[in-house]
Amino acid sequence: MTGTDAGAEAASLFTRASVADGPRYAGTMSQDSVILHGTRAGVRTLTLNRPDKLNAANDELLLSLTTALQAAEADDTVRVVVITGAGRGFCAGQDLGDVSGRNMTFTEHLNHTYNPLIRTLRGLNKPVISAVNGVAAGAGASLALAGDIRLWAQSARLIEIFSNIALVPDSGSTWLLPRLVGYHRAFELMALAERVDAAEALRLGLCEHVYPDGTFADEVQAYAERLAARPANALKLTKQALNAALTSTLDDALDQEAALQQLAGDHWEHREGVSAFKEKRAPQFVRENG
Repeated sequence: MTGTDAGAEAASLFTRASVADGPRYAGTMSQDSVILHGTRAGVRTLTLNRPDKLNAANDELLLSLTTALQAAEADDTVRVVVITGAGRGFCAGQDLGDVSGRNMTFTEHLNHTYNPLIRTLRGLNKPVISAVNGVAAGAGASLALAGDIRLWAQSARLIEIFSNIALVPDSGSTWLLPRLVGYHRAFELMALAERVDAAEALRLGLCEHVYPDGTFADEVQAYAERLAARPANALKLTKQALNAALTSTLDDALDQEAALQQLAGDHWEHREGVSAFKEKRAPQFVRENG
């Protein structure tokens, strides 16, 4: 749930961890106070928009992001979702000022805000890219790790900062991080609140690619458009299979693959892929009607 006091600690630690110009991903932009929405070429970009607090999360931001993800899932013109941050931060974790003095337990707060968000993101039937443009701390680190693809700017930094205020990592970090780096490295990162820079994140497998700050927004959009051109139904089923396999046996995974393969094989995308292969042309997996 936490990361900083409205991002203050992260700001002092990561004053250089930013993409100065902020995100420039989408063609058409609209705004609902804390989340910017933009869509271009099948890519829906959702930008956390509290730059003065390094996008530290309050209830409005968390609930709005969950709603925005649900809207993207329901929109057939959206094929890929990008989550990024405005200004020089991705997300500095919980804005502690927003919960100070509130008559709500930690458990109630997580079940009301962060847990529905992470469940929605992980269960979305479309690929989600975490475009980490700057500081990702506390619950912001969880959000950075939760994407299906994680793209980092060179100046981005991640820190599991919970132990600095004697709390337990949450928002999925205890599930996500050990699966990426193993139990022992995950415990060390959490216990010592060690900063991870982009080069180390790439080495550890916390991200797939690192791009220069100056071209980060363009690189993210280009990558997302490549993903958007892929077969949407097949990617949806692949995501379902991988998520199920993370907590299943080999026998369960084999059964799941067989069932999902039938769904994929019955879809028009498969027929298009086979036809394109036989005709020695590039497959066209995007239709005007979605």
